[in-house]
Amino acid sequence: MLYLASKSPRRAEILKQLGVPFQVLQVDVDETPMPHEDALEYVQRIAKTKAEAGWHLMQQQQLTVLPLLSADTTVSLAGEILGKPVDQADALRMLQQLSGSVHEVHTALAMMTAQGLYTALSSTRVMMKPLSESELHSYISSGEPMDKAGAYGIQGLASLFVQRIEGSYSGVMGLPIYETGELCRQAGINILALQN
Repeated sequence: MLYLASKSPRRAEILKQLGVPFQVLQVDVDETPMPHEDALEYVQRIAKTKAEAGWHLMQQQQLTVLPLLSADTTVSLAGEILGKPVDQADALRMLQQLSGSVHEVHTALAMMTAQGLYTALSSTRVMMKPLSESELHSYISSGEPMDKAGAYGIQGLASLFVQRIEGSYSGVMGLPIYETGELCRQAGINILALQN
């Protein structure tokens, strides 16, 4: 039904939950922020770049032409983009910054079809409780922060730290369900009809 240009197990899990048949296409794109690029510009550029790379790969491998969905998520605190940590020290630095603060999680979506490119954006405010040194070190040693923007996963152990969100829980996970449904509809995929 569609290709998912993402290696994220969370995104795959959400699509499975919605009953959308998909096939993962592995795309590699440079996710380095541009100088002076803000979090919203960054996340939308990366989602679009992933969609374009996936579409190119689909044509290169002569796969059946299907809609292709990509997404990118970033965490933003006081204008700083917090991507995936490079190591445990970087994860600690990020989590110390997020401790006791309100930050934003932005997930941009891009759906490429033969008719063109459709995009959507979900932004959510997240309030994290103040974290003790022992909570920080225990969480980092769990390994969970290492492949996640902002060094935490709301669907895992870090849910213990999140006091409140304003916005989309699934968006913080990496694939906002409402926006995904809207893009699928624009691409001619009726998710509710797939359930019959």
